[in-house]
Amino acid sequence: MKLEGKKVAVLVAEGFEDLEYWVTVMRLREEGAEVVSVGTTLDAVRGKNALEASADALASDVDAREFDGVVIPGGWAPDKLRRYGEVLDLVRGVHEQGGIVGIICHGGLVAISAGIVGGVRSTGSLGIKDDLLNAGAEWADEAAFRDGNLVWGRVVPDIPDFCRELVAALSGEGE
Repeated sequence: MKLEGKKVAVLVAEGFEDLEYWVTVMRLREEGAEVVSVGTTLDAVRGKNALEASADALASDVDAREFDGVVIPGGWAPDKLRRYGEVLDLVRGVHEQGGIVGIICHGGLVAISAGIVGGVRSTGSLGIKDDLLNAGAEWADEAAFRDGNLVWGRVVPDIPDFCRELVAALSGEGE
């Protein structure tokens, strides 16, 4: 198991993209990572396609130093999550300490608000391409890739590529 001993936060909120959240959580667990779902409520939330999930911890109660990485799934949730300073502090904190930040689909909205995309290659849903460009990122229409400690995925069909890049980055491959 490549991620034994690694601890990864995965953000979750109402309107999360079901597959981007659940497949990534399962893939990280499969590799031995301790996965902590982090949100702004401990109540169950529904994904875009009606699957439920619950946060294990509130963003206000966690410390970025606890984590080797954080994952930002897409859906409608990122537009809500980006409004919470404690969420942005977590993402920014993991990034600043050199941890891995996994960003897929609309997850880039949180990364933009956290101020971590300037000057980096990015991808995601075409719906946020202009937002990323306006935040100073470069756009690449690719399924998944790594730029420094940021791992980017485009959309749902690219989840396998995103998960491969994420696991490789968290395990230290290709540094």
